[in-house]
Amino acid sequence: MNLGLTDKIIVVTGGAKGIGKGIAEVLAKEGAVPVIVGRSEADNNIAVGEIEGAGGKAFAITAELSNPAECEKAVTEVVLRFGKIEGLVNNAGVNDGVGLEKGNYEKFMQSIHSNLVHYYLMAKFALPHLIRSKGAIVNISSKTAETGQGGTSAYAAANGGRNALTREWAVELLKYSIRVNAVVVAECYTPLYESWVSQFADPQQKLAEITANIPLEKRMTTAHEIANAVAFLLSECSSHTTGQLLHVDGGYVHLDRALVYEAATMLAN
Repeated sequence: MNLGLTDKIIVVTGGAKGIGKGIAEVLAKEGAVPVIVGRSEADNNIAVGEIEGAGGKAFAITAELSNPAECEKAVTEVVLRFGKIEGLVNNAGVNDGVGLEKGNYEKFMQSIHSNLVHYYLMAKFALPHLIRSKGAIVNISSKTAETGQGGTSAYAAANGGRNALTREWAVELLKYSIRVNAVVVAECYTPLYESWVSQFADPQQKLAEITANIPLEKRMTTAHEIANAVAFLLSECSSHTTGQLLHVDGGYVHLDRALVYEAATMLAN
């Protein structure tokens, strides 16, 4: 399907690694120009080089998104370079494990800044340009907002905020024909995920336990599967879709509980 994204200027925060990199790669394959915004200049440049090596176009801006001034600066740089912004993918963030019992106020607020506040700031600074282009916003969110995980209060709260902002902005921006949606991620194997699972005594056993609970095909979602949904939501192919929380998770959030209930009912009978 031709998504009609050729030469569209789309900002992707955290686009140098993991899910963000997958999004940037898919957008480039669709002919768009992903503008990767992230804190590591080296990682940003590597990602751009790989995209260009594959025949695509990309651009990178180095910014620490937990700093409001750098969010504004990043948007300004995009507009100075390209003259427009036609899409925003808020993706940057990390499950930093700031819990209730072992967390504290300072760490909680730092995590909220790292995982939620820049979603608002990037949208705020990009908004005048999105109004002109009738662009779209896609927020990347996590299942932790709905299922909980334990030991990660700040990240769960941030993702609850991402979901709420998605619905709120969809309402506020109707008058500009700006569509706002979210893609909710469950188990997607990224470098950060690999780092987390490596902490267990038997990482492969832990992975096997996790994938056993993913209903569709008992496997992880790939970054490109997330990216394909993002590209669709940015495109005119989803021209009447807004305010939606799209779960690209192999049925993890909804189906696994239904299946457990079904199995328990069968055993009871």
